[in-house]
Amino acid sequence: MKNRAKTLWILAALGALILLALIILSSIINLGDRLMKIHPYVAYGFYGLSVILVYFLLIRPIRIIVLSPAFNIETVIDKPSKHRYLTYKKVSNTLIKNEDISKREQEELKVAMKDSLELQAKLNEIFNSTMKKKVNKLIFQHAKTVFISTAVSQNGRLDLIASLVVNVRLVKEIVRVCGFRPNFKNLSKLTLRVFSTALIAEGLENIDFTEMLPTNIQSAIKSIPFAKIVTESLLQGISNAMLTLRIGIITRKYLFADSKELSKKSIRRGAFIETVKMLPGIIKDSFSSFPEKFKNVFKNKPKKEASEAL
Repeated sequence: MKNRAKTLWILAALGALILLALIILSSIINLGDRLMKIHPYVAYGFYGLSVILVYFLLIRPIRIIVLSPAFNIETVIDKPSKHRYLTYKKVSNTLIKNEDISKREQEELKVAMKDSLELQAKLNEIFNSTMKKKVNKLIFQHAKTVFISTAVSQNGRLDLIASLVVNVRLVKEIVRVCGFRPNFKNLSKLTLRVFSTALIAEGLENIDFTEMLPTNIQSAIKSIPFAKIVTESLLQGISNAMLTLRIGIITRKYLFADSKELSKKSIRRGAFIETVKMLPGIIKDSFSSFPEKFKNVFKNKPKKEASEAL
């Protein structure tokens, strides 16, 4: 029964990947046809660039994720099998090689490699302290990227591609930092989440968020020029950031959580609580970055004007 459920999840994930590939391919062909009217070589150049970008932004990250070793860091210490012990060693060497942990933790891992139980306990300790903080930082950064990119963009298809690329990269970075990936069943679930998130990102462009607000707020927004466009863009960005946060948090839970806690209900509840906690910080950090960028644009302007005056 378990093998059948696993197979169904994998087939569903493959179907989602094929559908996403067709969506991206159709977008490339449509834009290529428009460029063909300008000049054939412009279209050929675009097709070549598209192939390169698709490989580095999507195919390569997916390949890295799939080829990584798979298991969960469990808080319940059971005696590991020989195969799992070898996987623990591989993950430990990856952590040491990437220097994602302190020198002290690296030395402790090297000593713990002599015993399977000690190594499992040490990995559990490191992942639930140092690595959890690093993964949360990655989730925060990628959610912020989605927030800014989809809030600025006014095109549903671009939002779909941006959301897809950032979320795939997020899962890849978490896997790279940790040194292992979720099992194929959970990885298939993540694939479907990334797929649905990308489709939602495209569909949000057609939603009038201001209609969901109270009447007095709607009236106030309509009286201010461009306020409706800005409000809808920000709400789209916030919605997409929330979805990215959920993907990152669920990926982390698949890797770190106790096996007893891996129920659908507990994962959803935990992801929702953490998303709500992290979202205000992302919005605040995103807004604070805009003024700094504008300052940098005009930073050298007075000097330039002074030199022109001379």
